[in-house]
Amino acid sequence: MGEVEAVDKVASIIAAAGKGSRLGGSISKQYRNLRGRPLLAHTINIFENLTAVKEIIIVARKDELNLCNKLITSEGFNKVSAVVSGGSWRQDSVYRGFKALSSSTDFVVVHDGARPLLTYDIFNRVLDAAVEYGAAVPAVPVKDTIKISDDESFVKSTLDRTRLRAVQTPQIFRYGILYEAYRLARQKWAATDEAFLVEAAGYRVKMVTGDYENIKITTQEDLLLAEIILERRKNV
Repeated sequence: MGEVEAVDKVASIIAAAGKGSRLGGSISKQYRNLRGRPLLAHTINIFENLTAVKEIIIVARKDELNLCNKLITSEGFNKVSAVVSGGSWRQDSVYRGFKALSSSTDFVVVHDGARPLLTYDIFNRVLDAAVEYGAAVPAVPVKDTIKISDDESFVKSTLDRTRLRAVQTPQIFRYGILYEAYRLARQKWAATDEAFLVEAAGYRVKMVTGDYENIKITTQEDLLLAEIILERRKNV
């Protein structure tokens, strides 16, 4: 698959500081085996092979920094310029990665370490949109009907599914936009993704077509599905 031409310096922050307790097991999900390699290695490899990406920052748990560095060395990843310790929340973790970026960065890619099935097509679509609009995310239509519950678990309201989207990563932003979003966020907001911070700072975020296969590994079922998808892609 072809790539968009890199018009500016693109750097990626891979958020891999979560524990992933819902997956179970004695080690964090980022280091669980997925077709013979740690899950995180699959994710890093995507960006290692994207010519548009010039630098990779990994945000890892403090007690797993050595484990992450060993993985990078054993896999021979050359674009990883730093492995930094994550914070208590995702927002804090990604911000620490953001501060480790080179000052010459023009576009910042934020991607989940536990999302190893990203394709070049999705990346290109999001990067194209970020170049044009300043901020972009991949998203897919919600399949299920979404209801809001009250405090007693009764239905309070039903949302219009036709306008709902499940947002994925990579989320890509011009450096200055994300910088301003973090500056304001530290005073006012907390969020589970960077797009919310950018929205709250007053910027528009373009949604482009994502892919239902671009899953975040959260449960054992997700890990099994990822195995199936990778096996099928190998045979295509």
